[in-house]
Amino acid sequence: MTTRSRIRLGIIGALVVAALIVISSSYTVVQAGTRGVVKTFGEVTDVYDEGLHFRTPFITDVEIVDVRTKRLQSDSSAASKDLQIVTTQVVLNYSVDPSKVGDLVREIGVDYESTIIDPAIQESVKAATAQFTAEQLITQRPLVSQSIQEVLIARLAPRDIRVEEVSITEFNFSDEFSQAIEAKQVAEQDALRAERELQKAKIEAQQQVAQADAQAEARIKIAEAEAEALRLQREVISPELLQLRFIEKWDGELPRFMTGDSGLGMLLNLPAEELDAAADSASPAPAPAPAPAPGN
Repeated sequence: MTTRSRIRLGIIGALVVAALIVISSSYTVVQAGTRGVVKTFGEVTDVYDEGLHFRTPFITDVEIVDVRTKRLQSDSSAASKDLQIVTTQVVLNYSVDPSKVGDLVREIGVDYESTIIDPAIQESVKAATAQFTAEQLITQRPLVSQSIQEVLIARLAPRDIRVEEVSITEFNFSDEFSQAIEAKQVAEQDALRAERELQKAKIEAQQQVAQADAQAEARIKIAEAEAEALRLQREVISPELLQLRFIEKWDGELPRFMTGDSGLGMLLNLPAEELDAAADSASPAPAPAPAPAPGN
């Protein structure tokens, strides 16, 4: 191959490469959820929507800006209302107004997160933290989040940045304050436990009193029933009834008595033969026969 042929081939190759470069620089594909900000000699001249777009090569450039919801986490330290240092971790969900992307890039650039969003978060956290005590930051977290969000909206809305949601993911306090909070919680738990035990003791005492009252009332009712039964018995008792009860319980044996200096007495549990012997000893002795007269 001659030198001239080699030169021709080199020129043709260079033209092909140049043509490929021109072709590749003459169109832009904008992905879903993004916008293409067109700059002509560095000046923002147009904004491309999603899809394929042709542009003038070499003199135009396209900056791709994400307009979907993005998540930004930021840590900020501030003093609470009671002068406690609190480190707050905030998560911000935001998005860029697609119709205002050109103005945002023209005024701020594509690095708008570190330029305006993060400083706005720092300011809003400091402003909200100063309105609450350290204890309120914990117990009233939704109100704190709302306060932070209101400040962020006021700061970012003029920049065409939409604040969608603000979440507080963590509060960090000094070691001394954390120990004080822990001690307070332990004291509250102890007081609550003591109150529950006191209520339990009161309930048990009330139960015992109620049980004693019930037992006393039961004894009173039994005594009243017994007294009423005795009263009724006294009303119905008569000599004839007593005689009838005696006859019903009599075992067929006659009562056993004895006589003596003290009069008539009853012999209890004496066999029949002993009773007969006692009767014989109690009968009067026969009078002695009269002595014969002398001389007879």
